[in-house]
Amino acid sequence: MLLLKNGTFIDWQTLEFKETDILVEAGRAGGIRFGQHFKVVGNTRVIDCSGKFITRSFANGHHHTYSAFARGMPPPKKSPQNFREILQYVWWTLDKTLDREIIYAGALVTAMACAKNGVTFVIDHHASPNAVDGSLELISQAFDQVCVGHLLCYEISDRDDRDIAHNGFEETAGYLSKRQGLVGLHASFTVGDETLREAVNLASKTKSGIHIHAAEDRSDQEDCQKKYGKPVIKRLSEAGVLQFPKTILAHCLHLDNHERTLIERSPVWVVENMESNLNNEVGFFNSKDLGSHIFLGTDGMHSDMLQSAKAAYFAGRHWDAVNPSEAYRRFRNVHHYLQNNGFTGDGDNNLVILDYDTPTPVNSGNFLGHFVFGMESKHVIHVISDGKLIVANRYILTVNEGDILAEARKQSARLWKLMR
Repeated sequence: MLLLKNGTFIDWQTLEFKETDILVEAGRAGGIRFGQHFKVVGNTRVIDCSGKFITRSFANGHHHTYSAFARGMPPPKKSPQNFREILQYVWWTLDKTLDREIIYAGALVTAMACAKNGVTFVIDHHASPNAVDGSLELISQAFDQVCVGHLLCYEISDRDDRDIAHNGFEETAGYLSKRQGLVGLHASFTVGDETLREAVNLASKTKSGIHIHAAEDRSDQEDCQKKYGKPVIKRLSEAGVLQFPKTILAHCLHLDNHERTLIERSPVWVVENMESNLNNEVGFFNSKDLGSHIFLGTDGMHSDMLQSAKAAYFAGRHWDAVNPSEAYRRFRNVHHYLQNNGFTGDGDNNLVILDYDTPTPVNSGNFLGHFVFGMESKHVIHVISDGKLIVANRYILTVNEGDILAEARKQSARLWKLMR
């Protein structure tokens, strides 16, 4: 057990402030208890939180561990002129080069970065067409080693050939027989009708949902109209993708009014990835008529959810109906998605302790102003996942960070060489 002494607890839902000690129970079924006179027994570890804020840790609604080694990599052979070429010359070149060693090293680096940023749960969307078999288990083992919860899927696509798509289904079915996860698809423009039907059937059979990029770029819509005579969301809806409460639609930028209505009337969730959209110049997210099922992700850009919340707010000021309250709601909505769908690993005993050295008063009434304009990942000092202390005084406790980074530099250099 852990005993957090003399801290200020901020309820992540009500934003109520409470001066209290907190007893943190370990394990997936563990909880937290508040009080002032807990008796220290056995192996209970005591952490002095005087002057610190304690609140629910964070979760990432859409990540790509395979992008871990993209930072600083050499430019592609041809400079991309549009989104399709960004995929072709950058991401599809990279993911075809991944092997087991690179996948595992990238997952470890990503899990570490998440943990140090206060993120204790990650929803990841993976692709490695030439190393499909066992890839999800490799990623899950890496996240388990760091003690970061996860909900994984493999990105099934017809962009290579049917054999690789078949491998994706085999990988997904095998993984879902052992662990919680989703059925992943790339996007409508790389998924044919047969693959789409098979994915929906697998999601139904496994009581899961679909995780897919939807209308990220206008070309996705143009392709769907040309091939199927209908917009992306209508195609997905008619195929049964929108029937699952566990379904996640990533991006959703280029939608008509009918598509927005289809999403709003369905139980699915939309994940906003503002920084990735800005980087790829594909457009701006607008929540108009999409309903309340919206949460935030990073799309592999980084592992800092506080940064993503700020991006959603500042860009949303011009392109969306976003105020500090709405930015925070989207930031926290992923917890509701996980809880409502019965996923484990994101319980009350996932906590972050912030050394937030604000020069101005902070309380329930002005917390949202501090959230948007003040709090950053540098303020994360301790992180607790499933009741276990995994980051203390900004140092990772579960793995050897130096060794992992050294191996990562070796694997990233090998990846870049293979991509030439």
